[in-house]
Amino acid sequence: MSQSVRTVFDSAEKLRKSLEYPLQSDSSILQENLRVAIDTYEECRQLADQISLFSHNETLDDISSADLRYLLIDYHLAQLILKSIASDRRYVLRRAREQFESFLELLDMYGILSKGDKKLHKQYLDAPGSFSTISTSNAALRRESKIARFTEEKDLKKKLEHLDQNPAALQNDDALLREIHLTNIKLCTHLTFQSLESISQEIQILALAPPTPIARTLAPDDRMLNGQTMKPYSNRLDNPLSQLVAGGKGGPILSKDGKPLQPFTLLDSRQRLQQRVFNSGHNLPTMTIDEYLEEEKRRGGIIQGGGEQSELRPEPDEDNLDKADEETMKARDWDDFTESNPKGSGNTLNRG
Repeated sequence: MSQSVRTVFDSAEKLRKSLEYPLQSDSSILQENLRVAIDTYEECRQLADQISLFSHNETLDDISSADLRYLLIDYHLAQLILKSIASDRRYVLRRAREQFESFLELLDMYGILSKGDKKLHKQYLDAPGSFSTISTSNAALRRESKIARFTEEKDLKKKLEHLDQNPAALQNDDALLREIHLTNIKLCTHLTFQSLESISQEIQILALAPPTPIARTLAPDDRMLNGQTMKPYSNRLDNPLSQLVAGGKGGPILSKDGKPLQPFTLLDSRQRLQQRVFNSGHNLPTMTIDEYLEEEKRRGGIIQGGGEQSELRPEPDEDNLDKADEETMKARDWDDFTESNPKGSGNTLNRG
């Protein structure tokens, strides 16, 4: 049975690594491979539960170095579930969160969680819906905490790469193999809390989304059920023109002998198309520019005057006494206005 767990786990790991850099770009193929990988990990977890691979009566020292990698079954399963596409996203998030919770509970049972991870685990259990890896609201402290967690993650990845440089040495060095597995578990623990924070935020966003409208099945129209004939149903209220002219009857216009069966209209479309064969592909002008300007001038669309001509004053006609008197009275009125309203008299700045 132990061999079966190892075989199934190796197959699941091979499928998971192939999904990290997929060769197929078709989403349907990716989702099918993802489903197979999820089923393989679930089968591996069932086999591990059947043989009681992990027990509450054991400690971390009781687990062999080769069996430490099986602690990551729930973690890998949760990461794959998050990548799956489904109509109910909330169900996917809840399912992935349950696997992450099982992974953290297993690590807590064996005392693998560090002091900081235990604190985060307790915070998550107290408020899983609003969990955050950075509990403070101070912007400076949040920035420092993010930098510290990013640095810790970077150091773990660098250490893991350094330990994996000599795979041949792992076969004979059990301590080095154990250190690699524990470092990988610590890195996955770090990523688990990040995923739980993202899941909580996404669930909060989905809770604010409007509900999905329920598709209603419309009952068939009475006109479809009560009709005497089996004509196809249509929302059109009037019949085609040919049927209206023919008294509601459709059919051919001419009989086989060439006799008209219903009224019809002859159109000269063929002649009009023939006349347009040698014409240009665009509409030609119907008047010249001068004719257009004359028409606009007649309609009053052209404003005349302005420019240098507006500054020229016509010479007064000395023989036109009425015009001279009008100009004189206009000048006197202006003088009277300027005397009654001196310059600046209207701007008193509220001083009365």
